[in-house]
Amino acid sequence: MTSAPPRHPQLAVSASIFREDRVLLVRRARSPASGFYSLPGGRVEYGEPLEAALLREIAEETALTVEIAGLAGWREVVPGPANAGHYVILSFAARWIAGEPVVNDELDDAVWVAPEAVGTFKVTEGLPAIVAAAWAAIKA
Repeated sequence: MTSAPPRHPQLAVSASIFREDRVLLVRRARSPASGFYSLPGGRVEYGEPLEAALLREIAEETALTVEIAGLAGWREVVPGPANAGHYVILSFAARWIAGEPVVNDELDDAVWVAPEAVGTFKVTEGLPAIVAAAWAAIKA
């Protein structure tokens, strides 16, 4: 039995994590976005502050310790042929503090790449612009 998607938008967070001059991309192993590179992140739980949700999701998905630098932008995914759910994703810029990526069962790859190379990967829609905005925030 499969459950129907929620009838209201879901709030999610993600992070462009920078280690020196590279950003971390992770490849999704499950829907939504299976096979696409994106940023670590996920849904915000009811009553959970955004930054706490982001730190939790990064730890769960990659085992990294990061410092959040600030909001880099947002993206909205609406129901359509390729998407069953409606998501509002707040994307943050973050600095790597410690650890090496250890992916969980939601991911099947993690790579550090130059920010300008993000578009050469099979990425989720709008990802190069979000990473560019986050990189600008980190360098400011």
